Amino acid sequence: MENKGRKAARVLLLVGMTVCLIPFGQAYGQSVRHRAQQEALKERVTEVSLQNPVQTNSAPQEMTVSVLPEQEADTDGGQTKEKPVMLPQYAGLYEENKDLVGWLSIDGMKIDYPVMQNEDDKYYLHRDFYGNDSKYGCLYVREQADLDAGTNFIIYGHNMKDGSMFGDLDLYVKESFFKEHPTVSFDTLYEERTYKIVAVLRSQVYNVDDDAFKYYQFYEADTQEEFEDFYGNIKALSLYDTGVEAEFGDTFLTLSTCAYHVKDGRLVVVAKRME
Repeated sequence: MENKGRKAARVLLLVGMTVCLIPFGQAYGQSVRHRAQQEALKERVTEVSLQNPVQTNSAPQEMTVSVLPEQEADTDGGQTKEKPVMLPQYAGLYEENKDLVGWLSIDGMKIDYPVMQNEDDKYYLHRDFYGNDSKYGCLYVREQADLDAGTNFIIYGHNMKDGSMFGDLDLYVKESFFKEHPTVSFDTLYEERTYKIVAVLRSQVYNVDDDAFKYYQFYEADTQEEFEDFYGNIKALSLYDTGVEAEFGDTFLTLSTCAYHVKDGRLVVVAKRME
């Protein structure tokens, strides 16, 4: 009877350990699938980029355009209606998912991902590039973000423990890392862009009626006053002086992820498009 009791105890212990390990196994499996998907997407973009080299310049360039047969005539004046040419490295991915709006990468980080936009701002919180359930989600901009003409657009991403998505964005908390990696690359579907970091700050999501600087509400500066309010606040809150200045008329890219210094904390990196 004693031997049977010990065997039963060992079986129960083994079952208990197996049950406890199941979530870890599932998390590991999802991590492997996520990395494989992202690597496959990146390889496709890189392969086409190498086949179709584009001369880059830090200054905004006039878009190359082509005329599509179905849009040759403008209904207003009979003029040819031109449409920008998509960068070849993104054309294939765009055909698979028309929510694709660009690609973000930062040297020295794992960040090298597609950026998505959907009319449902929460859609890519827990969906991958193909729309499948994923705790990693995708990098995304909100529906109101104007990547072409807006003053500022905000890219959101999860702060994942394995360092993926925006999991290593907090490397910018150290000024030494910023000095070695002061720029961010963001391509729209039609244009390669480079941004220089202006400020790195900790913030949070506030209550609607809180009288506080809410960086996540700033998309457009129609006046000098609106610009100064945003710019003055990010500079005052910055963890260190980047030495990068901006003025009314400049455009910005803001990266935002969760942080844990306060409830609903956020780590924010603001960068200015290089002239």
